[in-house]
Parts: sequence; C-alpha cells; structure tokens
Amino acid sequence: MRIAVIGTGYVGLVSGVCFSDFGHDVICVDKDPAKIAKLERGEVPIYEPGLDVLMARNVEAGRLTFTGDLAKAVDGAQAVFIAVGTPTRRGDGHADLTYVMDAAGEIARNLTGYAVIVTKSTVPVGTNRRVKKVIAKARPDAEFDVASNPEFLREGAAIDDFMRPDRVVVGVQNERAGAVMNEVYRPLFLRDFPVVITDLESAEMIKYAANAFLATKITFINEIAQLCERVGADIKQVSKGMGLDGRIGNKFLHAGPGYGGSCFPKDTSALARIGQEHAVPMQITETVIKVNEEIKRRMIDKVMDLCDGSVNGKTIAVLGVTFKPNTDDMRDAPSLTIVPALVGGGAKVRVSDPQGRREGEALLPGVQWIEDPYKAAQNADAVVLLTEWNEFRALDLKRMAKRMASPRMADLRNIYSPRDAKRAGFEAYVAVGR
Repeated sequence: MRIAVIGTGYVGLVSGVCFSDFGHDVICVDKDPAKIAKLERGEVPIYEPGLDVLMARNVEAGRLTFTGDLAKAVDGAQAVFIAVGTPTRRGDGHADLTYVMDAAGEIARNLTGYAVIVTKSTVPVGTNRRVKKVIAKARPDAEFDVASNPEFLREGAAIDDFMRPDRVVVGVQNERAGAVMNEVYRPLFLRDFPVVITDLESAEMIKYAANAFLATKITFINEIAQLCERVGADIKQVSKGMGLDGRIGNKFLHAGPGYGGSCFPKDTSALARIGQEHAVPMQITETVIKVNEEIKRRMIDKVMDLCDGSVNGKTIAVLGVTFKPNTDDMRDAPSLTIVPALVGGGAKVRVSDPQGRREGEALLPGVQWIEDPYKAAQNADAVVLLTEWNEFRALDLKRMAKRMASPRMADLRNIYSPRDAKRAGFEAYVAVGR
C-alpha cells in the first residue's frame, strides 16, 4: 500500500517509519527543507531510542522516502495521514487547527484518485468533519473519505507502542474507508492486537478522555503525596498498596514534580475548552490543570527549604530537565518552572541531562551545562534530581556527597531513600510524599 504522511514531527516521523516497517511504501512530507535534507542524510531530528536504526533499515529497503513536495507524496496514495502540530492556541486554551486545515486544503488540490484522509494529530471533536468539508469545497470532484486515527505513543517507548499497541483506534464513516484502514494495520490484525473501530467523534474523544484520565491519576497521587508528608505516611508504600488493586492499576501512580510533555498539558487544556464550548464543564480536568501547576511551584519551595530558605549565591546542580527520561522533549517540563525560579532567586545553576541540552539551551538561559553529573555537583550546595534517567538511578551517592560543599539533595522523583542518602553522607535529603 502507498501511504503519505504529512508532517515529520514526533508523531509523523515515528508513524511513517513504522508503517514502512509494516511493508508499506511510505513517503513523508515536510515544508522545512533543512529537516528533509537532514532526514535524507539519515539523521533523525528527534531523540527516540531505536528510531535511527529502524529508519535506516527501511530507507535502505526502498520503502521509506522523504520529500518537501506534497503533490508528489499524495499522488497515488491510498491513505494520506495528517500528522502536523496542534499547539494550544493562545488566549483560549483550544487546539490550534491552522496546520491541520492548511494540510487538508493542500491535500485536496493534489488528490489524483480515491484516498482516505486520516487525521493522526490530536484534534477536538468535530475536526474530521471539518477536514471533509474543506476538501470537498476545494475539490468537489474528489473521491475520498476521512478517518480519525489518534496516536497513543509514549515518548521514549514509541516504537514498541506502535508495533505492540494496547489498542489501535480508528474512526470511519463507511466500510470502504474501514477496509483501507484495515489494510494499513493488517500486520497488527494478524497478530491479534485490538483494533477498535468507531465513528469519527468517538475516536476523537477517546484520545482526550484517555490522556485526561492519566493526567488525573498523576495529579491525584501528587496530592496524596502532599498529605503523606503532613501525616507521616510514605507515598511509595501508599502507591504500591493502591496499585495492587486491579481496578486502579499501578501505572501513573508515581509522585513527582507534576506532568509535562507534548500531550497531557495540551490535551487537558483542549478538553476543558471543549467542555466549556458545549456547556458541559470538565470540572475534574480543570482542577487537574490547576493543581498540576501548583505542584510544580511546590517543588520550588522544597528546594528553597532545603537551602535554608534561600538559594541566593548558592550553587545548585539539577540532574535532568526533559519532561521524562529517554526523550529530548522539553515541552511543559517541570524544569521550565523550577529552574528559572532558582536562577531568579540568585542561584548558580548547573544542569546535567543526557539529551536535554539541544532544546534546553534556548529554554533555560543563565544555566551552565555539564555532561557529567559528578562534575555538576562539584562544590555545589544542593543537588536537585528532576528527571529519572537511568544514568541518575544508580549514582554513587557517597562519591557525589564528598564532592559537594554542602551535601543536600532534593530527590523529586523518589529514586533513593532517606536512609541511603544519610549513609552516603548527605546531611539533608527531601523527597516527595515521604
């Protein structure tokens, strides 16, 4: 099958590469000539474990190509995936559909035969019907259908999520479009992975509902963690006891500095806006958004308290600034709230992150980047553990404490224990919910 993927951002590139690995003939399109040139050289513009190897293999096999020419990509394609950005619109919190509608119009002008236009981007309910109207208006003679196929890719584990998904959600309006989508995902059908076929609106809503629920779990456990600190309970034990309940599950019950990334902040904001527009306020989701921002600010207070109420003139080593490990994504990362507050408070901040520097240099001005975490901690007054990279899960705490001017640690991911920190020579240690 010939597939075109419009957009080579995180979702578009991962999807295009994985579709080609299914055996399809895939051509990925992007308007950025520099990005296309980089991809044609075999360079991956994002950090995602294993993506470079998979991309190279399919390019070599002739199943995967890149172009800036949308007409070339759409010509003869049986399925055209729209995977462009839908950032939060300034002022109202809604998803900005400018890029989606622009792509739809350009696709319409270049359709040469029947195709299913598939929205892979996360979009508000009703967007696919709008896409259909845009294409029909631009090309009344065009033969096409639309489909909704939201992505559920976790950054850092995207390839495994695509190849071995919990489920694939496909929203269609008729059997013809459904048959095309079945062919697209045929390798998953053959291996009995669940493919959920719905109407357009249900597919669009599933994505928002799922992400809002997961964001709620994170925020809930973070609120419980705050209460644990007041009453003397241990959030790790509480989370374990809760997670063993099959109705609850143990995922997304890890206390920390709040959620971030490309999905949860944007999607919870969009869902809240959709509810407002339809006079059905998403009160739980709106509260989750508010509490998550408060949690990030509470982490600043933890660091301040660790440093006797002030970071002015002190050296702080921050370990990890990406919103999660195994990605270079900084979007809405807790570090973007916490680190500027430390710099603003007069601290000299050193940052160590395996992949965060590429984006972080522009987003976190006034910090010093040091690759080695032990060098970052040299003569520091405190260490703040902010992202749970594997590199930071097995630190030699004794070695680190000896290097510091004042061995203190704010473990905002609960990687270590107070006992381990004390034995290693840390004179002060704070965590979340413990």
